[in-house]
Amino acid sequence: MDKRGESVVTIPVTGMTCASCVRRVERALSKREGVAGANVNFAAEKATVEYDERVTSPEDLVGTIEGAGYGADVRETSFGVTGMTCASCVGRVERALRKVPGVLDAGVNLANERATVRHLGGEVEPSDLEKAVEGAGYGVVSPGGEGGGEAVSEDARERGYRDLRRDFAVAAALTVLILIGSLPHMLGFPIPLSMPVLNWALLALATPVQFWAGRRFYRGAWGALRHGQANMNTLVVVGTSAAYLYSAVATLAPGLFAGAGGRADVYFDTSSLIVALILLGRLLEARAKGRTGEAIKKLAGLRAKTARVLRDGGETDVPVEDVRVGDVVVVRPGEKIPVDGRVVSGESAVDEAMITGEPIPVVKRTGDEVIGATINTTGSFRFEATKVGKDTALSQIVRMVEEAQGSKAPLQRLADRVSAVFVRAVIALALVTFGVWLVFGPEPAFTFALLNTVAVLIIACPCAMGLATPTSIMVGTGKGAESGILIKGGEALESAHKLDTVVLDKTGTLTKGRPELTDVVATVGLPDDDLLRLVASAERGSEHPLGEAIVRDAKDRGLALAEATAFEAVAGGGIRAEVEGRSILVGNRRLLSESGVGEDGLLPRAEELARGGKTPMLVAVDGRPVGLVAVADIVREESEEVVERLHSLGLEVAMLTGDNHNTAEAIAKELGIDRVLAEV
Repeated sequence: MDKRGESVVTIPVTGMTCASCVRRVERALSKREGVAGANVNFAAEKATVEYDERVTSPEDLVGTIEGAGYGADVRETSFGVTGMTCASCVGRVERALRKVPGVLDAGVNLANERATVRHLGGEVEPSDLEKAVEGAGYGVVSPGGEGGGEAVSEDARERGYRDLRRDFAVAAALTVLILIGSLPHMLGFPIPLSMPVLNWALLALATPVQFWAGRRFYRGAWGALRHGQANMNTLVVVGTSAAYLYSAVATLAPGLFAGAGGRADVYFDTSSLIVALILLGRLLEARAKGRTGEAIKKLAGLRAKTARVLRDGGETDVPVEDVRVGDVVVVRPGEKIPVDGRVVSGESAVDEAMITGEPIPVVKRTGDEVIGATINTTGSFRFEATKVGKDTALSQIVRMVEEAQGSKAPLQRLADRVSAVFVRAVIALALVTFGVWLVFGPEPAFTFALLNTVAVLIIACPCAMGLATPTSIMVGTGKGAESGILIKGGEALESAHKLDTVVLDKTGTLTKGRPELTDVVATVGLPDDDLLRLVASAERGSEHPLGEAIVRDAKDRGLALAEATAFEAVAGGGIRAEVEGRSILVGNRRLLSESGVGEDGLLPRAEELARGGKTPMLVAVDGRPVGLVAVADIVREESEEVVERLHSLGLEVAMLTGDNHNTAEAIAKELGIDRVLAEV
């Protein structure tokens, strides 16, 4: 093997159980093109591979091990990166991280200032990644453990935004004065001050804009220069400094230009306006970055803060971060379930709308799974924690949104490759521009050459190239998450125009996501309003969404509700209560049967309502069936129009729901949906 491409990597291997496994892994690696030698240590569970990095890569070697039926310990670390200003910075950080031994791949997102590194477990330490980034001239925030790093902290981001706003305010105010003071130069009208005095005044105003408000550009350019690099800050500094220094010399020593046959014109307005406008762009960019994090904050805010855990024979309130797998957690009515788990005792109805979108609480009994951040509505129960911290369902949703916001679309990868060589190309083009105008331009040739060089440097700043795509992905995925739409990543977003089928959730998407009363059916000569008043009075003590819908409708009709006593919520059945001395039962067939009430006369009508996608509730007064009420999650006003517009685009529309087939088919028929997948 050519020594120039020779490299060695140690890969942790999992799944080996005997010596034959060792031989199998070694044979698979040795057959790989570009591999000079492979040695597998069974005791250490590691493979040491010599390979030609021009032919293969650690990522390919990991794939070979997995293809042989074994695993490789591959981990992912995320952390914040500070000091990046353009797409060329992204490429520089990515190249530095990929050079770290044991790193398989590295991706950096400029919009959320976050780096995600895939590396071999045990072979790469956070300090190795930190040194690589700092060696490239940038800063690191919290290079933590697997998948748990944070991007630039909220406090640091807010501080940076305030500083940027202050710098822009100062630059804008002084630039306005400079522009006003430059009018005599541009328009040639007389003023009380002599030109030298006016130029001195403009110099005094432009200096703080250039070196105080614009200091961040000089710091960034110097940091890049120390590492032999050039970035967007370099373009800004070279362009504005050229205009400023030319104008300063014209002010301080105008005779130099007169002696050379030129004019001592000043261009403080050019340098100051450029600094102010680029600061404005940075300010708008920082504002957009701050807003894109709001969706993740809202999702994370759904978590419970504390948990009631059984420890040492008693109940103890602990921070949710301290809950361990295997802990038994107590949940009371109205409380959030702190982590994911399995019910071990008790029975209740749990509102899982946060996860599933279904508005009707789900009955949970011993052995059923519960999800963290969902809400317990009625009874108390105990459950054993099975997933905590970053493993809970909510944490995985948050992580998915973060990964989507940090992912790169194919178009962005192309922009990053172009930007990697863009700055050097622009500087070269600016030098050519200066030379051509200096030789062939009209008099004063130096002035024209300078101004056109500054124009090339400033106009070519590749800010948008590195920011437009990632920022749009961040905004799109963030807004989607706020609306209950989880976008997997930039590639999915960019390829969405190739879709031929759109699958819509039912609850909360096609429907309002909140039950409403649809039918009141009295069967014994009782007026409908009287039946509704009795049912609503009984349901006043209920926290169930169906009961709340009945009470809400009764109040909207202006019915005077009575006080209910002896209220009892029967999980999975309905409610019992005393209203005006009468015993009221409202619920399903099982509740009435267990209470000794015959319901046969109500069943045909109840089944008809159920086929129409409604939830019927049977009503009995003093042990006698008197009627029923029905509640449904009704279709949103705009759903039919949305389905029609999707059809007009040539798309097939399908509906996916955990609800029953009758309800799903009824709504699909109403909206003209092509395909239904129910009870999933």
